[in-house]
Amino acid sequence: MRISRLTPWAAGLAAAALFAVPAAASAGQQRQAAGENPTAAAADPYADYYASAQGKTGPALKTALHDIIKTQSKVTYEGVWNALKVTDEDPANPNNVILVYSGRSQSKATNGGGANDWNREHVWAKSHGDFGTATGPGTDLHHLRPEDVTVNSTRGNKDFDKGGSPVGEAPGSRTDADSFEPRDAVKGDVARMLLYMAVRYDGSDGFANLELNDKVNNGSAPAMGRISLLKQWNQMDPPDAFEQRRNQVIYDRYQHNRNPFIDHPEWVNSIW
Repeated sequence: MRISRLTPWAAGLAAAALFAVPAAASAGQQRQAAGENPTAAAADPYADYYASAQGKTGPALKTALHDIIKTQSKVTYEGVWNALKVTDEDPANPNNVILVYSGRSQSKATNGGGANDWNREHVWAKSHGDFGTATGPGTDLHHLRPEDVTVNSTRGNKDFDKGGSPVGEAPGSRTDADSFEPRDAVKGDVARMLLYMAVRYDGSDGFANLELNDKVNNGSAPAMGRISLLKQWNQMDPPDAFEQRRNQVIYDRYQHNRNPFIDHPEWVNSIW
């Protein structure tokens, strides 16, 4: 769910117009002279947030987005438990969370290390860049999701690709020796989480420079694959209401930064 920040401004402008039509017209002329597009601003409630990225493509867009989203509050690894109970809450049952690969709705209270518990899945595997659970990439909610302990272990630190054998307790997911394929309903979610990480962490803040490539078996290198497939998944599974709400909750309540590829999935092909 997106919450427009323009509503209070628009309401105030409308009220002012009742008493000062000439002044409002003058303000509108000034905005047009400055190059502002009111229609575009209304269509994109986060135009101000992404203002410095507008009109850019390729490496320039990637750099602009990094400079925007690197400003964030950080969550501790212990704090991730409670945060995920909010960010991934089942909209049909506020006592449960939705497990990312399994798709199962499970009690929030069953987080832990047992076989049927849920734990904290690093979608960008923490060994890919060796950042572990350090506050920063190791605790960034934009790529941490609840998942069944056994399924999480099955995924391990594998790159993402197609094919393999069905994954028990994760209908629609498949895996082989060197890759993991998530269920169709979250393929785009996975892609956009990885794309976020590749933009947010560029080596300038003491952590590895995370990059996407078109390989599997990346091991401990600060890389994840496969980018060609992730781009396809971004298009075939566009952001849905659950993913948009999650982005908003992280922005409003926790990190105060956004995943730009949820707000603008078209920027993926502009960069990669």
